[in-house]
Amino acid sequence: MNASKWVVDKSWTLFLDRDGVINVRFPGDYVKRVEDFEFLPGVKQAIAKFSSLFGRIVVVTNQQGIARGLYSHEDLKAIHDHMQSEIEKAGGKIDAVYYAPQRDSENSPMRKPGIGMALAAKKDFPEIDFSKSVMVGDSESDMVFGKSAGMRIVFLADEEIGVDIDERVDSLLEFAAKLR
Repeated sequence: MNASKWVVDKSWTLFLDRDGVINVRFPGDYVKRVEDFEFLPGVKQAIAKFSSLFGRIVVVTNQQGIARGLYSHEDLKAIHDHMQSEIEKAGGKIDAVYYAPQRDSENSPMRKPGIGMALAAKKDFPEIDFSKSVMVGDSESDMVFGKSAGMRIVFLADEEIGVDIDERVDSLLEFAAKLR
């Protein structure tokens, strides 16, 4: 399926992973402070375009660093407030950020690949229709999350995974360019 053929309008919802999609991922480490948060190139411009196309934009992110005691809920809120403020300055908007603070080993349904964060978003925004939603992520768990919820899935990586993806791109800006 080619994203350039998707007819996206304000009835659609865009779900975005955070680390590796919006900001630079630190393999084996975490973004623990605002000072560690660095947008990937073109992300703010891409989200500005998405804001003109999609009715809602939601960030869904696993943040087990909280359960591991590496940073607090307050630290994460400061990071997300900064992220949202910078995106708004560039003309974009994030409607909500959902995060799962549990450890991977807890097998919480809130953690991706579980769809708890998608269900929480639907509870807060009842108009969300997963068949008119897109999940963009850079991991297999992101793709399983989107597929399990019934969304179209866009993979920001070139590795092969065990999930049938709908679109593969190198960046959010490339995905934004494919949409009308």
